[in-house]
Amino acid sequence: MMENTSIHIKNMVCKRCIWAVQDELEKLGLKPLKVVLGEVIIEGIIDENMLHQIEQALKQIDFELIDDKKSQVIDRIRTEVINYVHYDPELVGKVNFSDYISKELGYDYSYLSNLFSSVEGLTIEKYVILQRIEKVKELLIYDELTLSEIAYRTGYSSVQHLSNQFKKIIGMSPSAFKKMRIKIRKPLDKV
Repeated sequence: MMENTSIHIKNMVCKRCIWAVQDELEKLGLKPLKVVLGEVIIEGIIDENMLHQIEQALKQIDFELIDDKKSQVIDRIRTEVINYVHYDPELVGKVNFSDYISKELGYDYSYLSNLFSSVEGLTIEKYVILQRIEKVKELLIYDELTLSEIAYRTGYSSVQHLSNQFKKIIGMSPSAFKKMRIKIRKPLDKV
């Protein structure tokens, strides 16, 4: 059985990122077996020369390889937060995040929390809140749901809780934000 190579990539936060990375790897003649947020598994063993070529190709499209273990764990935390908040509505508010992240990464939550805080300068909880607020902004801009539906979808216990947190972070109420009709959103990798 042939061995495969796993590489970790920073800033992969959406499906378009996955497609872009997969396309670049295929242009290099590689066969990605699995491409998910933050990680790629390539058929075969990758030598240093090819790894350098991959690194250069990814830099051209604003991605970078992650080679040290702690950075990989931090990037996986970011990726799992983004997945939890933006792409898996069955999880938010229904599954305890600390249990979820511990299970997904295979580490005790206190280790993950301390590592993330020491490197990023904010807690995982604060990062989850910032991502949730970005999701709220997205849903407000789409203007298809009531504030109550948005609160439910983003895991807030009430509209009041959502409104208080939104105002604290954004500086205005969700209603005022919605009335502005401008699309003030941050890319997910910049939150």
